Amino acid sequence: MSLLTNTAGAITTPPPAETATGRRGPKDSPWSIAMAMTVLVIMAVYFLAPVYVLFTASTKTQSDIAKGSSLAPSSQLAHNIARLFGRDDHIYVDWLLNSVLYAVGGATIATFLAALAGYALAKYQFRGREFIFNVVLGGVLMPATALALPLFLMFAKVQLTDTYWSVLLPSIVSPFGVYLSRVFAAASVPDEIIEAGRLDGASEFRIFWQVSTRMMAPALVTIFLFQFVAIWNNFFLPLVMLQNSKLYPVTLGLYSWQSQISRVPELQVAVIVGSLVSVVPLIITFLALQRYWRTGLSAGAVK
Repeated sequence: MSLLTNTAGAITTPPPAETATGRRGPKDSPWSIAMAMTVLVIMAVYFLAPVYVLFTASTKTQSDIAKGSSLAPSSQLAHNIARLFGRDDHIYVDWLLNSVLYAVGGATIATFLAALAGYALAKYQFRGREFIFNVVLGGVLMPATALALPLFLMFAKVQLTDTYWSVLLPSIVSPFGVYLSRVFAAASVPDEIIEAGRLDGASEFRIFWQVSTRMMAPALVTIFLFQFVAIWNNFFLPLVMLQNSKLYPVTLGLYSWQSQISRVPELQVAVIVGSLVSVVPLIITFLALQRYWRTGLSAGAVK
């Protein structure tokens, strides 16, 4: 790079040249852009194809599904949805409401507890802090299915099996949420902000609730979404804990219908349409919370 001398005799360097797009830095080649777009399109097709097949199957009758008709959508979707919600004394509505209760309630409480624990592990010095964090990491590595039977035995001792609590209480614990919350709190919440709050007379909980949680918002949304999806798709724990079909989440309810298809073939349409409807709350949740992800993606990128 050449050097320039200004009128004061100081040696300066010329600013970097701008690219054809008006931004400084290297220009992406058309080949790299084409390759990136090709990969993205292939991945989008790979992930969206099953959803499209599920949607088209939901628009068909039982005879069309049995014959394996084309993937073109039909006109039976509204009729199939109406039959789905009216079947077995509207039990599918109960299953959906149960899933909402388990997922929203469990994810909300789990996020709050994970934020408290992660913030404390990141910002307070106390004896045994690293040991506790290592135990939390061990919990991240523990598969949920391995805990189902011990949890069943524990809840059976206190006579809480086959109740809402048997599914809800285990869902409020998120070791990964604690881990993520600690990492994000250590990186995004400056100690100077906490000290300033203490000097202003704010309590520790008020500093956490009114200041720190706002800085940790992207991590908390991520924890909530992960826990929401995990609880919504949870199958094995409700299968072990619940006997009353009125308490089933939608995953276990659809499985109970699926096991009866050999005796009641028309349940196949109900299972397919019920699977499609069960995806809608997940899509709505992601779309509603994605702006918080966008806000946190560039946090700390420019200082």
